[in-house]
Amino acid sequence: MKQLSGLDSAFVYLETAATPMHIGSLCIYDQSTAPGGVVGFKDIIRFFDERLHKAKAFRQRLVTVPMSLGHPYWIEDPEFDLEFHLRHIALPKPGDWRQLCILTARLLSRPLDMNRPLWEAWVIEGLNNVEGIPKNSFAIVSKVHHAAIDGISGAEIAAAVHGFSPDDEVEPAESPWVPDREPTSLEMLGRSLVNDAKIPLKLGRLAYDGVRSLTRLATGLVTKQIRLPGNAPRTRFNDNVSAHRVFDAVTFDLDEIKQIKSCCEGATVNDVMVAICGGALRKYLEAKEELPERSLVAMVPVSIRQDDQYGEEGNLVSVLSIPIGSDFGDPLERLQAVHEESSEAKRFTFAVGPEVGMELAGFLPSTTTGLAARAYGKLRLAEMIQPSFNTVITNVPIGKQTLYSMGSRMVAYFGLGPVFHGVGLFQSLMSYENKISVNVVSCRKIMPDPAFYCECLRDSFEEYRSLGEDA
Repeated sequence: MKQLSGLDSAFVYLETAATPMHIGSLCIYDQSTAPGGVVGFKDIIRFFDERLHKAKAFRQRLVTVPMSLGHPYWIEDPEFDLEFHLRHIALPKPGDWRQLCILTARLLSRPLDMNRPLWEAWVIEGLNNVEGIPKNSFAIVSKVHHAAIDGISGAEIAAAVHGFSPDDEVEPAESPWVPDREPTSLEMLGRSLVNDAKIPLKLGRLAYDGVRSLTRLATGLVTKQIRLPGNAPRTRFNDNVSAHRVFDAVTFDLDEIKQIKSCCEGATVNDVMVAICGGALRKYLEAKEELPERSLVAMVPVSIRQDDQYGEEGNLVSVLSIPIGSDFGDPLERLQAVHEESSEAKRFTFAVGPEVGMELAGFLPSTTTGLAARAYGKLRLAEMIQPSFNTVITNVPIGKQTLYSMGSRMVAYFGLGPVFHGVGLFQSLMSYENKISVNVVSCRKIMPDPAFYCECLRDSFEEYRSLGEDA
């Protein structure tokens, strides 16, 4: 048994019917590379079964402390059933991209069963009219609860079921898997009391780290090397979200993005992609006659996972607060502003100490945090509180090498993430082979027209591509 950290537990407490807290992916595979050119559902079950030992999240489920007197624990599920987690479905004809987006959004809207290991994989057939996708391809929509993974550990789980050749073989487990015995309520309460006894020591360490962080912050503010992040303007994305999701995505050539970044000295690929999103949101809100004068602000998660922490489950992240330049009509000025704001946000976050937020999360009161999350939505507090962010923009590189799963070549990879009350737009940037995509998840009420927003993304990219050609 292993107890969840405060940050991982927070994703459990934030779970409501309208705000399921899982992340995932939509992957599309060309089965013509598989033996015989066909992959059956039984082949997929066997494939996953052979690789369950490569990621702990596959067979671990939550057990809670009675009366929520402590954070939950992971146990190896004694009732694990692989076929419960693997599902099979097909698109109706004609099987085009729009239908795939709608089905993906519906699957994303459904909460995971919190009494089972917190993941699902839906195999989707019938993708015969998706532009740019080989005939007879199939897709897999996967969902894993955010309590179990962050973007980096999520990529490691993806690596468990992917290889670099169609005949990739898996190494067998070093030892047989052993399920845990279901702990009794008395045992859970005993563990909670032991952990509570360690709180004074943890508070002392947090106070020590906090003093160091405040000293660095004060020094930076006095010397004007850093500045405090500002609030975000209120937009349609800062409303309560419904239980219904929308999804769409746009893919760009990575070489063209690299050419664009040469227009601004020191700019990164991530700066360019954030600026493209900033330009798209400017166009989208202008069309709605809702564009605020101040720039929208993105929450940008960054991994603080050290080299010796790769392979660990859970979340090891901090966040940056970055204005995305939606107040600039000129694309070059927007890119320059995003680059400067990104550098400023990094200086602020690392002056405070990226680990301090995670340590503070460890003291979230388990008995009241879930109640507070539900009250926040029920009382519509998102409409009353000044927002800090308008959107989430997260960058998850998959790699340049072609990946295979079940003998099938992965031809496309799209990211899925959660939206929640007050931040109703999630945008993930996924780079695979020589492409990078912007993957858009929102609430159907907040963004009823995701295809139009994708048009705005394309228009914003075209503005930057013109700059790149002139550079």
